[in-house]
Amino acid sequence: MKSFRELGIMEPILNSIEKKGFEEPTEIQEKSIPVILQGKDVIGGSATGSGKTLAFSCAIIHKVVKGQGIQAIVLAPTRELADQVAREMKSYSIQIGLNIVTIYGGIAINPQIDKLKTADVVVGTPGRVLDHLSRETLDLSAIKIAVLDEADRMLDMGFIDDVRQILAQCPKKRQTLLYSATISSDLARLAEEYMINPVKIAVEAYVDPSKLSQVYYQVQSNMKFSLLVHLLKEEESSGLVMVFCNTQRATDYIARNLQKQGIHAIAIHGGLSQAKRNITMEKFHSGKSYVLVCTDVAARGLHVENVSHVYNYDIPNESKQYIHRIGRTARAGNEGKAINILTERDYDNFNHILDDFQIDIKRIETPWVQMIQIIPMASGRRNNNFRHNKRNNYSRRY
Repeated sequence: MKSFRELGIMEPILNSIEKKGFEEPTEIQEKSIPVILQGKDVIGGSATGSGKTLAFSCAIIHKVVKGQGIQAIVLAPTRELADQVAREMKSYSIQIGLNIVTIYGGIAINPQIDKLKTADVVVGTPGRVLDHLSRETLDLSAIKIAVLDEADRMLDMGFIDDVRQILAQCPKKRQTLLYSATISSDLARLAEEYMINPVKIAVEAYVDPSKLSQVYYQVQSNMKFSLLVHLLKEEESSGLVMVFCNTQRATDYIARNLQKQGIHAIAIHGGLSQAKRNITMEKFHSGKSYVLVCTDVAARGLHVENVSHVYNYDIPNESKQYIHRIGRTARAGNEGKAINILTERDYDNFNHILDDFQIDIKRIETPWVQMIQIIPMASGRRNNNFRHNKRNNYSRRY
């Protein structure tokens, strides 16, 4: 393991790293920073929380000259990730004093227009970046570095054409860095079109599988919430807890009813205003609420430290979302647990996950749970088809 200094990082950034208390680089940092500092294009296989922000921040801080216009742009799929990236970059460049401006939708555009006039670096979501480009309030003609952060998520959210339009307005002679947890054929084509001989850097999963326990419970639909409350109260949690639901309505419903049971829960989803989302995350980070009930869209891009438990109250519709969810825990040598609560309507999605990833999810006998009387949420059409897997039941598979 090399030290940060051995990676070729400039002194002002090293000072910031030292103040943060980081002692040694993560795998993605050790492998990619030297290549990035050589000016090469890089495709980095890396998930949220692996340390990639420092990796591309090094290139930006090394190359950007303060006061000479916008020379670097970072595209992120969500407002929260854009905010997080900008905060980290500012902390690394504090001695350089770069003006890093964040732009995304959901808030007034005029203050952003004013800030862009003196910006050195822009961090934004594709939609709002395009909005500024159409208004001619953003000039990308001096871009030296373009970063696509969590590119797979931008693809999932339908931003791929927006990204193409933005890159087309950047100089062809630039450095392009693409980070993604997975590299699909669409992303491969994007890289081929807009990157020059990119170096591909893959790292081991940031989640330590030896530290992650994955279990599931089978329960009747009318006992699902009751079991969640029981587990939240009985499971020993050494950190924060994330509870995933598939819809905004379910997220609000579950968080509200958990609060009625004396559990400090708070909801976040795409339907909240940006101000409300910021307040929600401040409460969660500060420990005022230790259970975050969320949707995949809202959670993706959030960097949350010290998550000990991930609950899948709803099993995700897409198998790869399961991997993103459980990747929130068992990080950096810490223990973690992923708990799936299955009712009849969840079996089909759960089978897809088992078939797609062949992962070890252990069945746990459902404990006796006292039923909690709550007003049922109005339900839509259900898919109650139970598709047994090829070995007829989950327990025999494991």
